[in-house]
Amino acid sequence: MKRVIRLKNTDKSLQDSCEVTIYDEEKIEKIKPRVSDVEGVELLFKALSDATRLKIAYALTLEEELCVCDVAAIIGSTTATASHHLRLLRNMGLAKYRKKGKMVFYSLEDEHVHQLVSIALIHSQEG
Repeated sequence: MKRVIRLKNTDKSLQDSCEVTIYDEEKIEKIKPRVSDVEGVELLFKALSDATRLKIAYALTLEEELCVCDVAAIIGSTTATASHHLRLLRNMGLAKYRKKGKMVFYSLEDEHVHQLVSIALIHSQEG
């Protein structure tokens, strides 16, 4: 294990940073190539970072399936706005839909999306 040492950081405003730069080359070589594995995942978080879409996703964790009109009533919007957000969730691979006559019903794409929303909620409640 080889460590590289850089000059001491003398900026006192950086109290939450190391005062010296020391890193482990073995760890860097092992982890750095794998960081690109998360490329594209930010889009999932971007989709859920919108308060309205997160509310919709959360509503879909509470009920397996909701029609566009239900979603609009739940979030207090027009059906056009609800449909727009649901379409974005679907395009991001977070939701799916089925059509029954003149009605369109949405549900979460899979259990992973349900878990993401549920874990985020639990984390935020922990304070």
